[in-house]
Amino acid sequence: MDNVTLNNGVEMPILGFGVYQIPPEETQAAVEAALEAGYRHLDTAAAYGNEEALGAAVRASGIARDELFITTKLWVQHAPAGSVEEDSRRAFENSLTRLGLDYVDLYLIHQPLGDYYSEWRAMQNLNKEGLARAIGVSNFHSDRLVDLIDHNEIVPAVNQIETHPFHQRSAEQDLMRERGVQIESWGPFAEGRNNLFTDPLLSDIAQAHGKSVAQVVLRWLIQRSVVVIPKSVRPERMAENFEVFDFALSDEQMGRIASLDTDESLFFDHRDPAMVSRLGGHRVD
Repeated sequence: MDNVTLNNGVEMPILGFGVYQIPPEETQAAVEAALEAGYRHLDTAAAYGNEEALGAAVRASGIARDELFITTKLWVQHAPAGSVEEDSRRAFENSLTRLGLDYVDLYLIHQPLGDYYSEWRAMQNLNKEGLARAIGVSNFHSDRLVDLIDHNEIVPAVNQIETHPFHQRSAEQDLMRERGVQIESWGPFAEGRNNLFTDPLLSDIAQAHGKSVAQVVLRWLIQRSVVVIPKSVRPERMAENFEVFDFALSDEQMGRIASLDTDESLFFDHRDPAMVSRLGGHRVD
C-alpha cells in the first residue's frame, strides 16, 4: 500500500474504504470484508449514522489500532448549548464513543457552512491533545480553504472533495499542493453517472491493461497523488478495487482521461443558496 505524508508528518494510505450510504445494519459486515481484503484506511462521518457499526467491525477484526487509519467528520453545529467550540468538542466525543476509539487519525469539518471557524478552533485543540492525529476539511472551495488557512494556526491536512474523471479538480489540487493540503476524492466513480463504467475511452484503456474501468479510475487518481476511498458492499468488488498497484497508466492514457473533464459537479454546488440552506438545516445528533 502506498502512503501520502500529510503536512504534519502523519502517514495516510492513499487508498481507503468509504462507508457513505451503507446502511448501519450492513456496515459492520462491509467493513469486516474490507479489512479482510487488506484495507487499513476507513472513512466515515457522524452524518452517515454508521460510526458505531464501523467501530464494531474494527474491534471484531483484531487488527492492532496503530495499523489502521480512521477518519470521521464533524457535521454543521446548530443552536449550541454553550458555544460552537464547546458543541464541536462534544460532537467529537460522541463520535469517539460511537467508534469505541481513544483517538481518530483524521477529523474533518464535513461542510463549509455555519460557524466553521469556531469548529476549527475546537479541532485545533483536539489535534494538540492528540485526540485527532490530523485535522482537515471537506467540500471546501479554494476561496474558503485559503481564508481558513490564512486566519488560523493549523493548516488543514486534507480537503476531501468530489473528484472523478468528469470533475477532476486540477486547479484546486495545484492550489492545495502550494498550501500543503492533501486532496482526497469522494465519489471517485461519480456514482456511475455519465455512464462512467461503460465510457468508451475508459473502457479502451481498461481493456489495454486487462483491468476494469473502476480499477483504471482508481489508478488514475492514485497516479495524480489523490487519496481515494471507494465504497462497495460486495467483497469481490472490494478486492478488485484494492488491486490497483500492479499496473500503471502511461502519460498518453493519463492525458486521454484528462480530456473527460467537464469542470462541473455531477452532484451539487456548495455555492447554490438552496443547497446551502438544505445542508445547513440538516441536524445530526
